[in-house]
Amino acid sequence: MNNPAEAARDPELASRLLERLHRYAGPPVGVMEVCGTHTVAIARLGLRSLLPDGVRLHSGPGCPVCVTPARVFDEALALAQDGVTLATYGDAVRVPGSADTLGEARSRGAAVRVVYSALDALELARREPEREVAFLGLGFETTAPTVAWAVKAAREEGRSNFSVLSAHKALLPAMEALLRDPEVAIGAFLCPGHATMVLGAQAYAPLAEEYRVPCVVAGFEPNDVLVGLVRVLDQVERGEARVENVYPRAVDDAPNRAALGVLDDVFVRVGSAWRGLGELPGSGYELAEAYGQHDARRRFLAGRSFPGREPEGCRCAQVLRGVLEPRECPLFGGRCTPEHPVGACMVSSEGACGAHHRYREAGAP
Repeated sequence: MNNPAEAARDPELASRLLERLHRYAGPPVGVMEVCGTHTVAIARLGLRSLLPDGVRLHSGPGCPVCVTPARVFDEALALAQDGVTLATYGDAVRVPGSADTLGEARSRGAAVRVVYSALDALELARREPEREVAFLGLGFETTAPTVAWAVKAAREEGRSNFSVLSAHKALLPAMEALLRDPEVAIGAFLCPGHATMVLGAQAYAPLAEEYRVPCVVAGFEPNDVLVGLVRVLDQVERGEARVENVYPRAVDDAPNRAALGVLDDVFVRVGSAWRGLGELPGSGYELAEAYGQHDARRRFLAGRSFPGREPEGCRCAQVLRGVLEPRECPLFGGRCTPEHPVGACMVSSEGACGAHHRYREAGAP
């Protein structure tokens, strides 16, 4: 089959890959995916139940909404309640802050708009120049370059009513923090296709070398994921630890210089708090001083503090570290459902709890 896209969904190839997985003869190993799209693909396939004994899959901190702590949503809520039009992604509107969600604030009259990107928020600022528009920017190197381009465009056109509340994260410090965590048992990573389009596959080489973990970059179609797992287990069987890219139709070994260039221009790396992982040095993107007029935190929130209380009983922090399966949370499927989520991992379409719940109901094992 010459068409890579067709091969990625070929059922006969899927059967052969599953047979290969079941011939695995290596030691017990935990494999973590650090991409929300992988989490959804694995849950939809019911893949966990198809793995051989001794191989476990863990969902890591790959969902942008999930890793953003409650304090950021408190900040966004404060902006919306102070008269700033808060624009953000649909999932973010339902995530609880310390006392409220942005959606609940909107129902009481706060100016909260759902957009698909920072460029949509910038367009909103153009259409309504009498409003202050702040974009709540979430996510990893996948989305941050687009936000950076929006900020540059706003500055170039003198658009003073557009700003960004940045909660963008750098992926690699989180992966390293997990490898250093004695409670987290990760023997290999299934690396994300999306963020790696920007970072380049060889960005994982220091992790593979220093911590002796296989790092395999995979796509999102069923056979993409299966090939990635086969390559992971091949390495574990042979005692190897290196970077492999099995998604070459979208990912290069080298980084995307244009995307990283605009990131380095508009943002600086700072320490950042993650839900579940705490404060990680160099893991956040804050607007550089030169773009301070577009930094919502500096413009509207300077000197203020926010409680950042996580929902009572919520175990998202443990789920995001891979030390607790979603179904092991006492709230899962009872107090916490996609219709009435308690924690961010149940809110987001890419969250581990939401994916587990959704495909359990759809009949996946």
